[in-house]
Amino acid sequence: MNRLRLTALSGAAVLALGLAACGDDGGAGGGSSDGGSDISGTVKIDGSSTVAPLSEAAAEAFQGENGGVRVTVGTSGTGGGFEKFCAGETDISDASRAIEEDETAACEEAGITYQEFQIANDGLSVVVNPENDWAQCLTVDQLKKIWDKGSKVSNWNQVDPSFPDEELVLNGPGTDSGTFDYFTESINGEEGRSRSDYNATEDDNVIVQGVAGEPGGMGYFGLSYLEQNSDQLKGIEIDSGEGCVAPSAETVQSGDYTPLSRPLFIYVNAASLKKPAVEAFVEYYLANTEPLAEQALFVPLTQEQQDELQTELDDLKQQAQT
Repeated sequence: MNRLRLTALSGAAVLALGLAACGDDGGAGGGSSDGGSDISGTVKIDGSSTVAPLSEAAAEAFQGENGGVRVTVGTSGTGGGFEKFCAGETDISDASRAIEEDETAACEEAGITYQEFQIANDGLSVVVNPENDWAQCLTVDQLKKIWDKGSKVSNWNQVDPSFPDEELVLNGPGTDSGTFDYFTESINGEEGRSRSDYNATEDDNVIVQGVAGEPGGMGYFGLSYLEQNSDQLKGIEIDSGEGCVAPSAETVQSGDYTPLSRPLFIYVNAASLKKPAVEAFVEYYLANTEPLAEQALFVPLTQEQQDELQTELDDLKQQAQT
């Protein structure tokens, strides 16, 4: 899935989300249906370009109900976002991985207290033509053999001698896609490291057509596109050393589908929660992780993850009050 293309919900979806979240009990949004609210201020977010669609969607919906609040979302990458966050330049940091030790140390040195919140799950699927009855499961090494930079693999029998003499026709996201970066880093060991002689496109539907139209076709994109096109495509199980695991919402949520699944996070500065605009926005964001994830084509949290999220928010609010 091309995360860069999914920068926000459609206007209708944003309106529906905003009204559903803010119209029930005067909760975190605190606004009226005409966008009126006594909350004002700014909320500064930066970090992962993968998580940005979720934060941008939340920002647009929240601002629709709170016209006096301005939420900005930057995309300097997970590492770049943490640099700004630990320097006290942002209220929230978007992250496609957990904070690392050196980043934690930088925040501690600057006196930044924060809380990590998992807001969604991300998963990619490797897909083949439904006529493919030989490649039920592929190892990470086999996928790297196919997709690595400089690879000359062009036939399925080059992947495994037991596979038939069938042309391997590759389809995938273009190099500007966050999905491309995620896949190449997870499979090939380095972001952007990939062979270039494949059918690249920014439209996932073109990948669907390319794989469905060739018996030896293969492609990759977000799990949601496999679910939406299961009548035309077949998802490949992945073996990362612990046995074959099929791509599904359940295996992504559990973390068993490795290395093509991962949690997505936001990090919130505890001191920033003393600002009404930030507190209201964070509560709104966390209250709507499920519809936001579904609209942005990610895998929502489990109920257990949702419950943990609420506990973490309560803890952070207590920190902010001390």
